[in-house]
Amino acid sequence: MNEKKLVLIQTALQLFYANGVNSVGINEILKQSGIAKKTLYNHFTSKDELVLATLEYRNELFKQWLTHTINSEPSGDKSILAIFYGLNDWFNNRVPELGEFRGCFFINTAAEYSVSDSLIRQCCASHKREIRALIQSQVSSCTDNIEEIKQLTDIIFMIKEGAIVSALVEGNNNAGKTCIPTIKTLLNMRC
Repeated sequence: MNEKKLVLIQTALQLFYANGVNSVGINEILKQSGIAKKTLYNHFTSKDELVLATLEYRNELFKQWLTHTINSEPSGDKSILAIFYGLNDWFNNRVPELGEFRGCFFINTAAEYSVSDSLIRQCCASHKREIRALIQSQVSSCTDNIEEIKQLTDIIFMIKEGAIVSALVEGNNNAGKTCIPTIKTLLNMRC
């Protein structure tokens, strides 16, 4: 990727994640990045196109981090628990590649776009499907029952999402750890 394009994406992501997409103007991104307006518009025809690029970039960062977190443990049930220990690290700002915790960039961004079929909302939904698939691949190592895999994946995914919201909205930095006994119980019942 072109270096200036990457700087624009990284700067925009940092500002959008810290302040919200609708609160950040193009001029602020240009000022922070030191990139000329003409260069910005050579790479992105609109702010929405830049927002999509930041979502795609964050998606890759988050998936890499989550995959590494999951793979830090050898088995399905331990790797599922690793997700929640990893969330705890993220909520407590111990995951430098994700930056200071400000909630889920995809939830936050989707909330700013009221049109449910917009490309931005679709990109946010796609991220959630990809994360659900990562969880499902671990759950699949615990059971062969297709219905149990679906149910357990849905429950674990929703608990993860709830922990993220709790950490942001309530300031509960231990929300990831708080979920672990429930996840252990679920896994013991099914795996």
